[in-house]
Amino acid sequence: MPELPDVTVYVERLDARLRGDVLQRVRLLNPFLLRSALPPIATAEGRAVRGVERLGKRIVLALDGELFLVLHLMVAGRLRWLAAGAKPPGRIALALFEFGGGTLLLTEAGSQRRASLHLVAGRAALQAMDPGGIEVLQADFDGFDTRLRAENHTLKRSLTNPRLFSGIGNAYSDEILHRARLSPLALTRSLDAEASRRLFDATRAVLHEWTDRLRAEAGEWPNKVTAFHPAMAVHGRFGQPCPVCGAPVQRIVHASNETNYCARCQTGGRLLADRALSRLLKASWPRHIDDLEK
Repeated sequence: MPELPDVTVYVERLDARLRGDVLQRVRLLNPFLLRSALPPIATAEGRAVRGVERLGKRIVLALDGELFLVLHLMVAGRLRWLAAGAKPPGRIALALFEFGGGTLLLTEAGSQRRASLHLVAGRAALQAMDPGGIEVLQADFDGFDTRLRAENHTLKRSLTNPRLFSGIGNAYSDEILHRARLSPLALTRSLDAEASRRLFDATRAVLHEWTDRLRAEAGEWPNKVTAFHPAMAVHGRFGQPCPVCGAPVQRIVHASNETNYCARCQTGGRLLADRALSRLLKASWPRHIDDLEK
């Protein structure tokens, strides 16, 4: 799922292209994409774009008359920019937003249709869609620490909870926790002040660094938005060496989500139990990273 760094770059490129341009036509190629009925989607046509914003992991096109088009890409949704009159791809195309300077195309790979589009009227209606997570890049340490300890959950779960923190998902939470040298399964209320400060600093550093990196890589348009990057420390790198200590990156698999971590850097060498494999192997499940290397 595109997270804060990816969505920020999308917003910047869209704002540069669309601000002041008129949305001439909206073409929905999949009726299940649109999740709102009032106001009718046709009322967005003929209105100029006044700006493009980020709302958590959502992209918001602010139109004349206090109307807001809200796009949530979810896991497989992506945005492409097409020259005027260019033909869109086949089955993955969900919607076309035609402007004077070109066409914004929303696609979604795979068979599941999770991406969504809302049209809402008024700033209050837009804010009602905000899950409420704080913007870490705008927060101070005290605000971050208070929000972190508001509920006693694992660090991984809390960082990815949009009601607590805005824009952080599976990929960057892995990177943040590795940078902070903290276990993804550590409980939020068990952290001492030094560990919480380390997590705060790591969160800001990782999000800033990856936003800058993706901004530089995007050029005129971010055509390769992905949760997996060779330069990442642990996310998507199961079995590969940790760039800090060289130990093989480990993972915990739960449903469709995967947590990647370095046992030496984050858990004192202890291997975290995978719900499926550890139950299957029972006594044979290795307890320490050294057991894997014997």
